[in-house]
Amino acid sequence: MKLSTIQERSMQHFTDEFIQAIPKTDLHVHLDGSLRISTLIDLAARAGISLPATDEAGLRKLIFKDSYRNLEEYLAGFAYTTAVLRSRDALYRVAHELFMDNAAEGVRYIEVRFAPQLLMSEQLSFQQVMEAVDQGLRDARDELNRQKPRDEPEYDYGIIACAMRFFTADFSPYYQDYSRMHEFSSPTEIISGASLELAKAVVQLRAHTSIQIVGFDLAGAEYGYPASDHQASYELVEKGFLHKTVHAGEAFGPESIFQAVTKLQADRIGHGLHLFDTNLIHRTHEQDPETYVTELVNYIANRRITVEVCLTSNMQTTPDLKTLADHSFRRMLEQKLSVTLCTDNRLVSNTSICKEYRLALDNFPISPHDLKNIIAYGFKRSFYYHPYPQKRAWVRSVLNYYDQLAEKFGIKE
Repeated sequence: MKLSTIQERSMQHFTDEFIQAIPKTDLHVHLDGSLRISTLIDLAARAGISLPATDEAGLRKLIFKDSYRNLEEYLAGFAYTTAVLRSRDALYRVAHELFMDNAAEGVRYIEVRFAPQLLMSEQLSFQQVMEAVDQGLRDARDELNRQKPRDEPEYDYGIIACAMRFFTADFSPYYQDYSRMHEFSSPTEIISGASLELAKAVVQLRAHTSIQIVGFDLAGAEYGYPASDHQASYELVEKGFLHKTVHAGEAFGPESIFQAVTKLQADRIGHGLHLFDTNLIHRTHEQDPETYVTELVNYIANRRITVEVCLTSNMQTTPDLKTLADHSFRRMLEQKLSVTLCTDNRLVSNTSICKEYRLALDNFPISPHDLKNIIAYGFKRSFYYHPYPQKRAWVRSVLNYYDQLAEKFGIKE
């Protein structure tokens, strides 16, 4: 079979070796969705937690698949991953392994996100959860920086705390206690209240510890649970000078993204899959649907609000998306949006950052100039923990290193 023009250009210029070598980021990777499957099995055995299977093949067949029937089936595995993570040692181990696995793929910077309230218990406070994850990432970073050649850019990381758009008492011990203590509040008030408590905790920990908390996120069920319910939380974290990202446009349309960037003032958007889908606009606006989307896209582009694109995850959770070539990433590139490629959940989606780049290069018209921009956006739009002058110098070292590798592999813009 003759290869398409896109595939020919991608395979000719961007070999797997080149993709592996170039410095990359992963700005959207969930800790509880990215365990090594062998670690999950081991932690479950140590904690006495029953899994549907006790070997990798069995878990791949039953839980962590290459494809899923729907979002509910995709999310089923998180019940097991969050259960095994409710200890300091488990959190440290998984965070450390996640950084090392990324570094093995050429990732120089990761922002690990998770919902601390899903992992807390009577034995594990918010601060203890954050300290364990931070220490695992910090130790991995320091090991990697000690070992790297002097002329290569440094490794680093950030932590993003996720509030939940929706939860019930059975989601975690913390949510059970919180719901019980607010029995006379409505579900919306309980969800908004827990979100605000998390925002307060994040701001305090950022101000009074060295834990590298860099941002706040809103995750979970999107349809029927609007971002506006969390406006007070986002106003608080903004006062604490934290960065903001929001899962939006993953399971709902442009209006969800509009709320994220206007009500919550998001710096980045997680997924943004349905940004261009006028058929998913449900309310009456002054503009017609096409104009509404055009204005929203321009708003995002002009403010360089970066979209965290997760190709494999979107294919697995969106039944209407039949082929990858139909993904809105194509239109994002055409509109010159700031985009970065991410994994979302390495275990649940059975993916890696190199796989995501390979998919993008094989299915979309990405020139050498485009690829460098995608790489650059990941570093420039990161929620880097350290002062801005240090970030500028670090980004410059990354791009210089990229240029050296491009020349070595014969890539010309």
